[in-house]
Amino acid sequence: MNSPLRTKLLEYGREVIELELSEAKKLPARLDHNFIQACELMLTTKGKVIVSGIGKSGHIGKKIAASLASTGTPSFFMHLTEALHGDLGMVSETDIIILISYSGQANEFNYILPILKDKGIPIIAITGKKTSPLARAAKAVLDVSIEREACPMGLAPTSSSTNTLLMGDALAITVMRAKNFNEEDFARSHPAGSLGAKLLNRVKDIMRTGERIPKIPENATVFDAMLELSRTGLGLVIICNTDRHIKGVFTDGDLRRLLLKDGTLNDPIIQVMTTPGYRLPENWKAIEALKSFNDYNITAAPVVDQNDCLVGAINIHDLHQAGIS
Repeated sequence: MNSPLRTKLLEYGREVIELELSEAKKLPARLDHNFIQACELMLTTKGKVIVSGIGKSGHIGKKIAASLASTGTPSFFMHLTEALHGDLGMVSETDIIILISYSGQANEFNYILPILKDKGIPIIAITGKKTSPLARAAKAVLDVSIEREACPMGLAPTSSSTNTLLMGDALAITVMRAKNFNEEDFARSHPAGSLGAKLLNRVKDIMRTGERIPKIPENATVFDAMLELSRTGLGLVIICNTDRHIKGVFTDGDLRRLLLKDGTLNDPIIQVMTTPGYRLPENWKAIEALKSFNDYNITAAPVVDQNDCLVGAINIHDLHQAGIS
């Protein structure tokens, strides 16, 4: 049974979300030539995009810088106070800077704005005060103003910080799309993630090589194939000549079917192997290999180079262990 306190907790939480949403809904109509100018500055800069702020604006700025960097815009966060104590040395004349301040009147601006002006570094302002010192110094002013914070005292940045975060996302994703930044580009910024594994790894990066390749010569027998199947555990053995050209393949399933048909372990492998046998190019992406396995309902395959010579072998478990699924 709900107590009065529990009812109040839900009421407070919903009020915060609804209030922040109502303020955020006003943002799309504010995107104008200033937003275009900001995007154009970010698209044409030969340097980096530095994001800076202080307090809650600084926390939001870190997220904006991270979003920009991961979506194809070289960027880093610089704390506004630290900038005045040496970190400004990281800013070059080819960079642009996004300064975040709801009031646009932080004391630090008295020092940093003249320096940025002297260096000719373009400023993009994200602020709630379009007439503030920060806004007047900026080439593009992005308006995140609100009527009410979700904090009942109007003190804790809530609606304003949400608006700032949304504006930063709008910048990052708009510039990303304008650059035609794609999944593979994204994966290069996230090589350790599952997307990186899918889009960056190629068959040659995952395949088994050397002694781990299950292979036998053309004059081998079914018994030889069985031993090689047991030794490597790949589920497949490759029959190839001395020039590493594949003549066929023989699988665990082929062995079972052969024995059920009264075949013997002394049968020449060349008479019972599957020819020519499916094979994967070494330069295929790993995700393409997985799709191929699923399309052909197979679990293992030899890997060949551009001359169709055997260079490795791979099965579906190798792909899964590499994070390809």
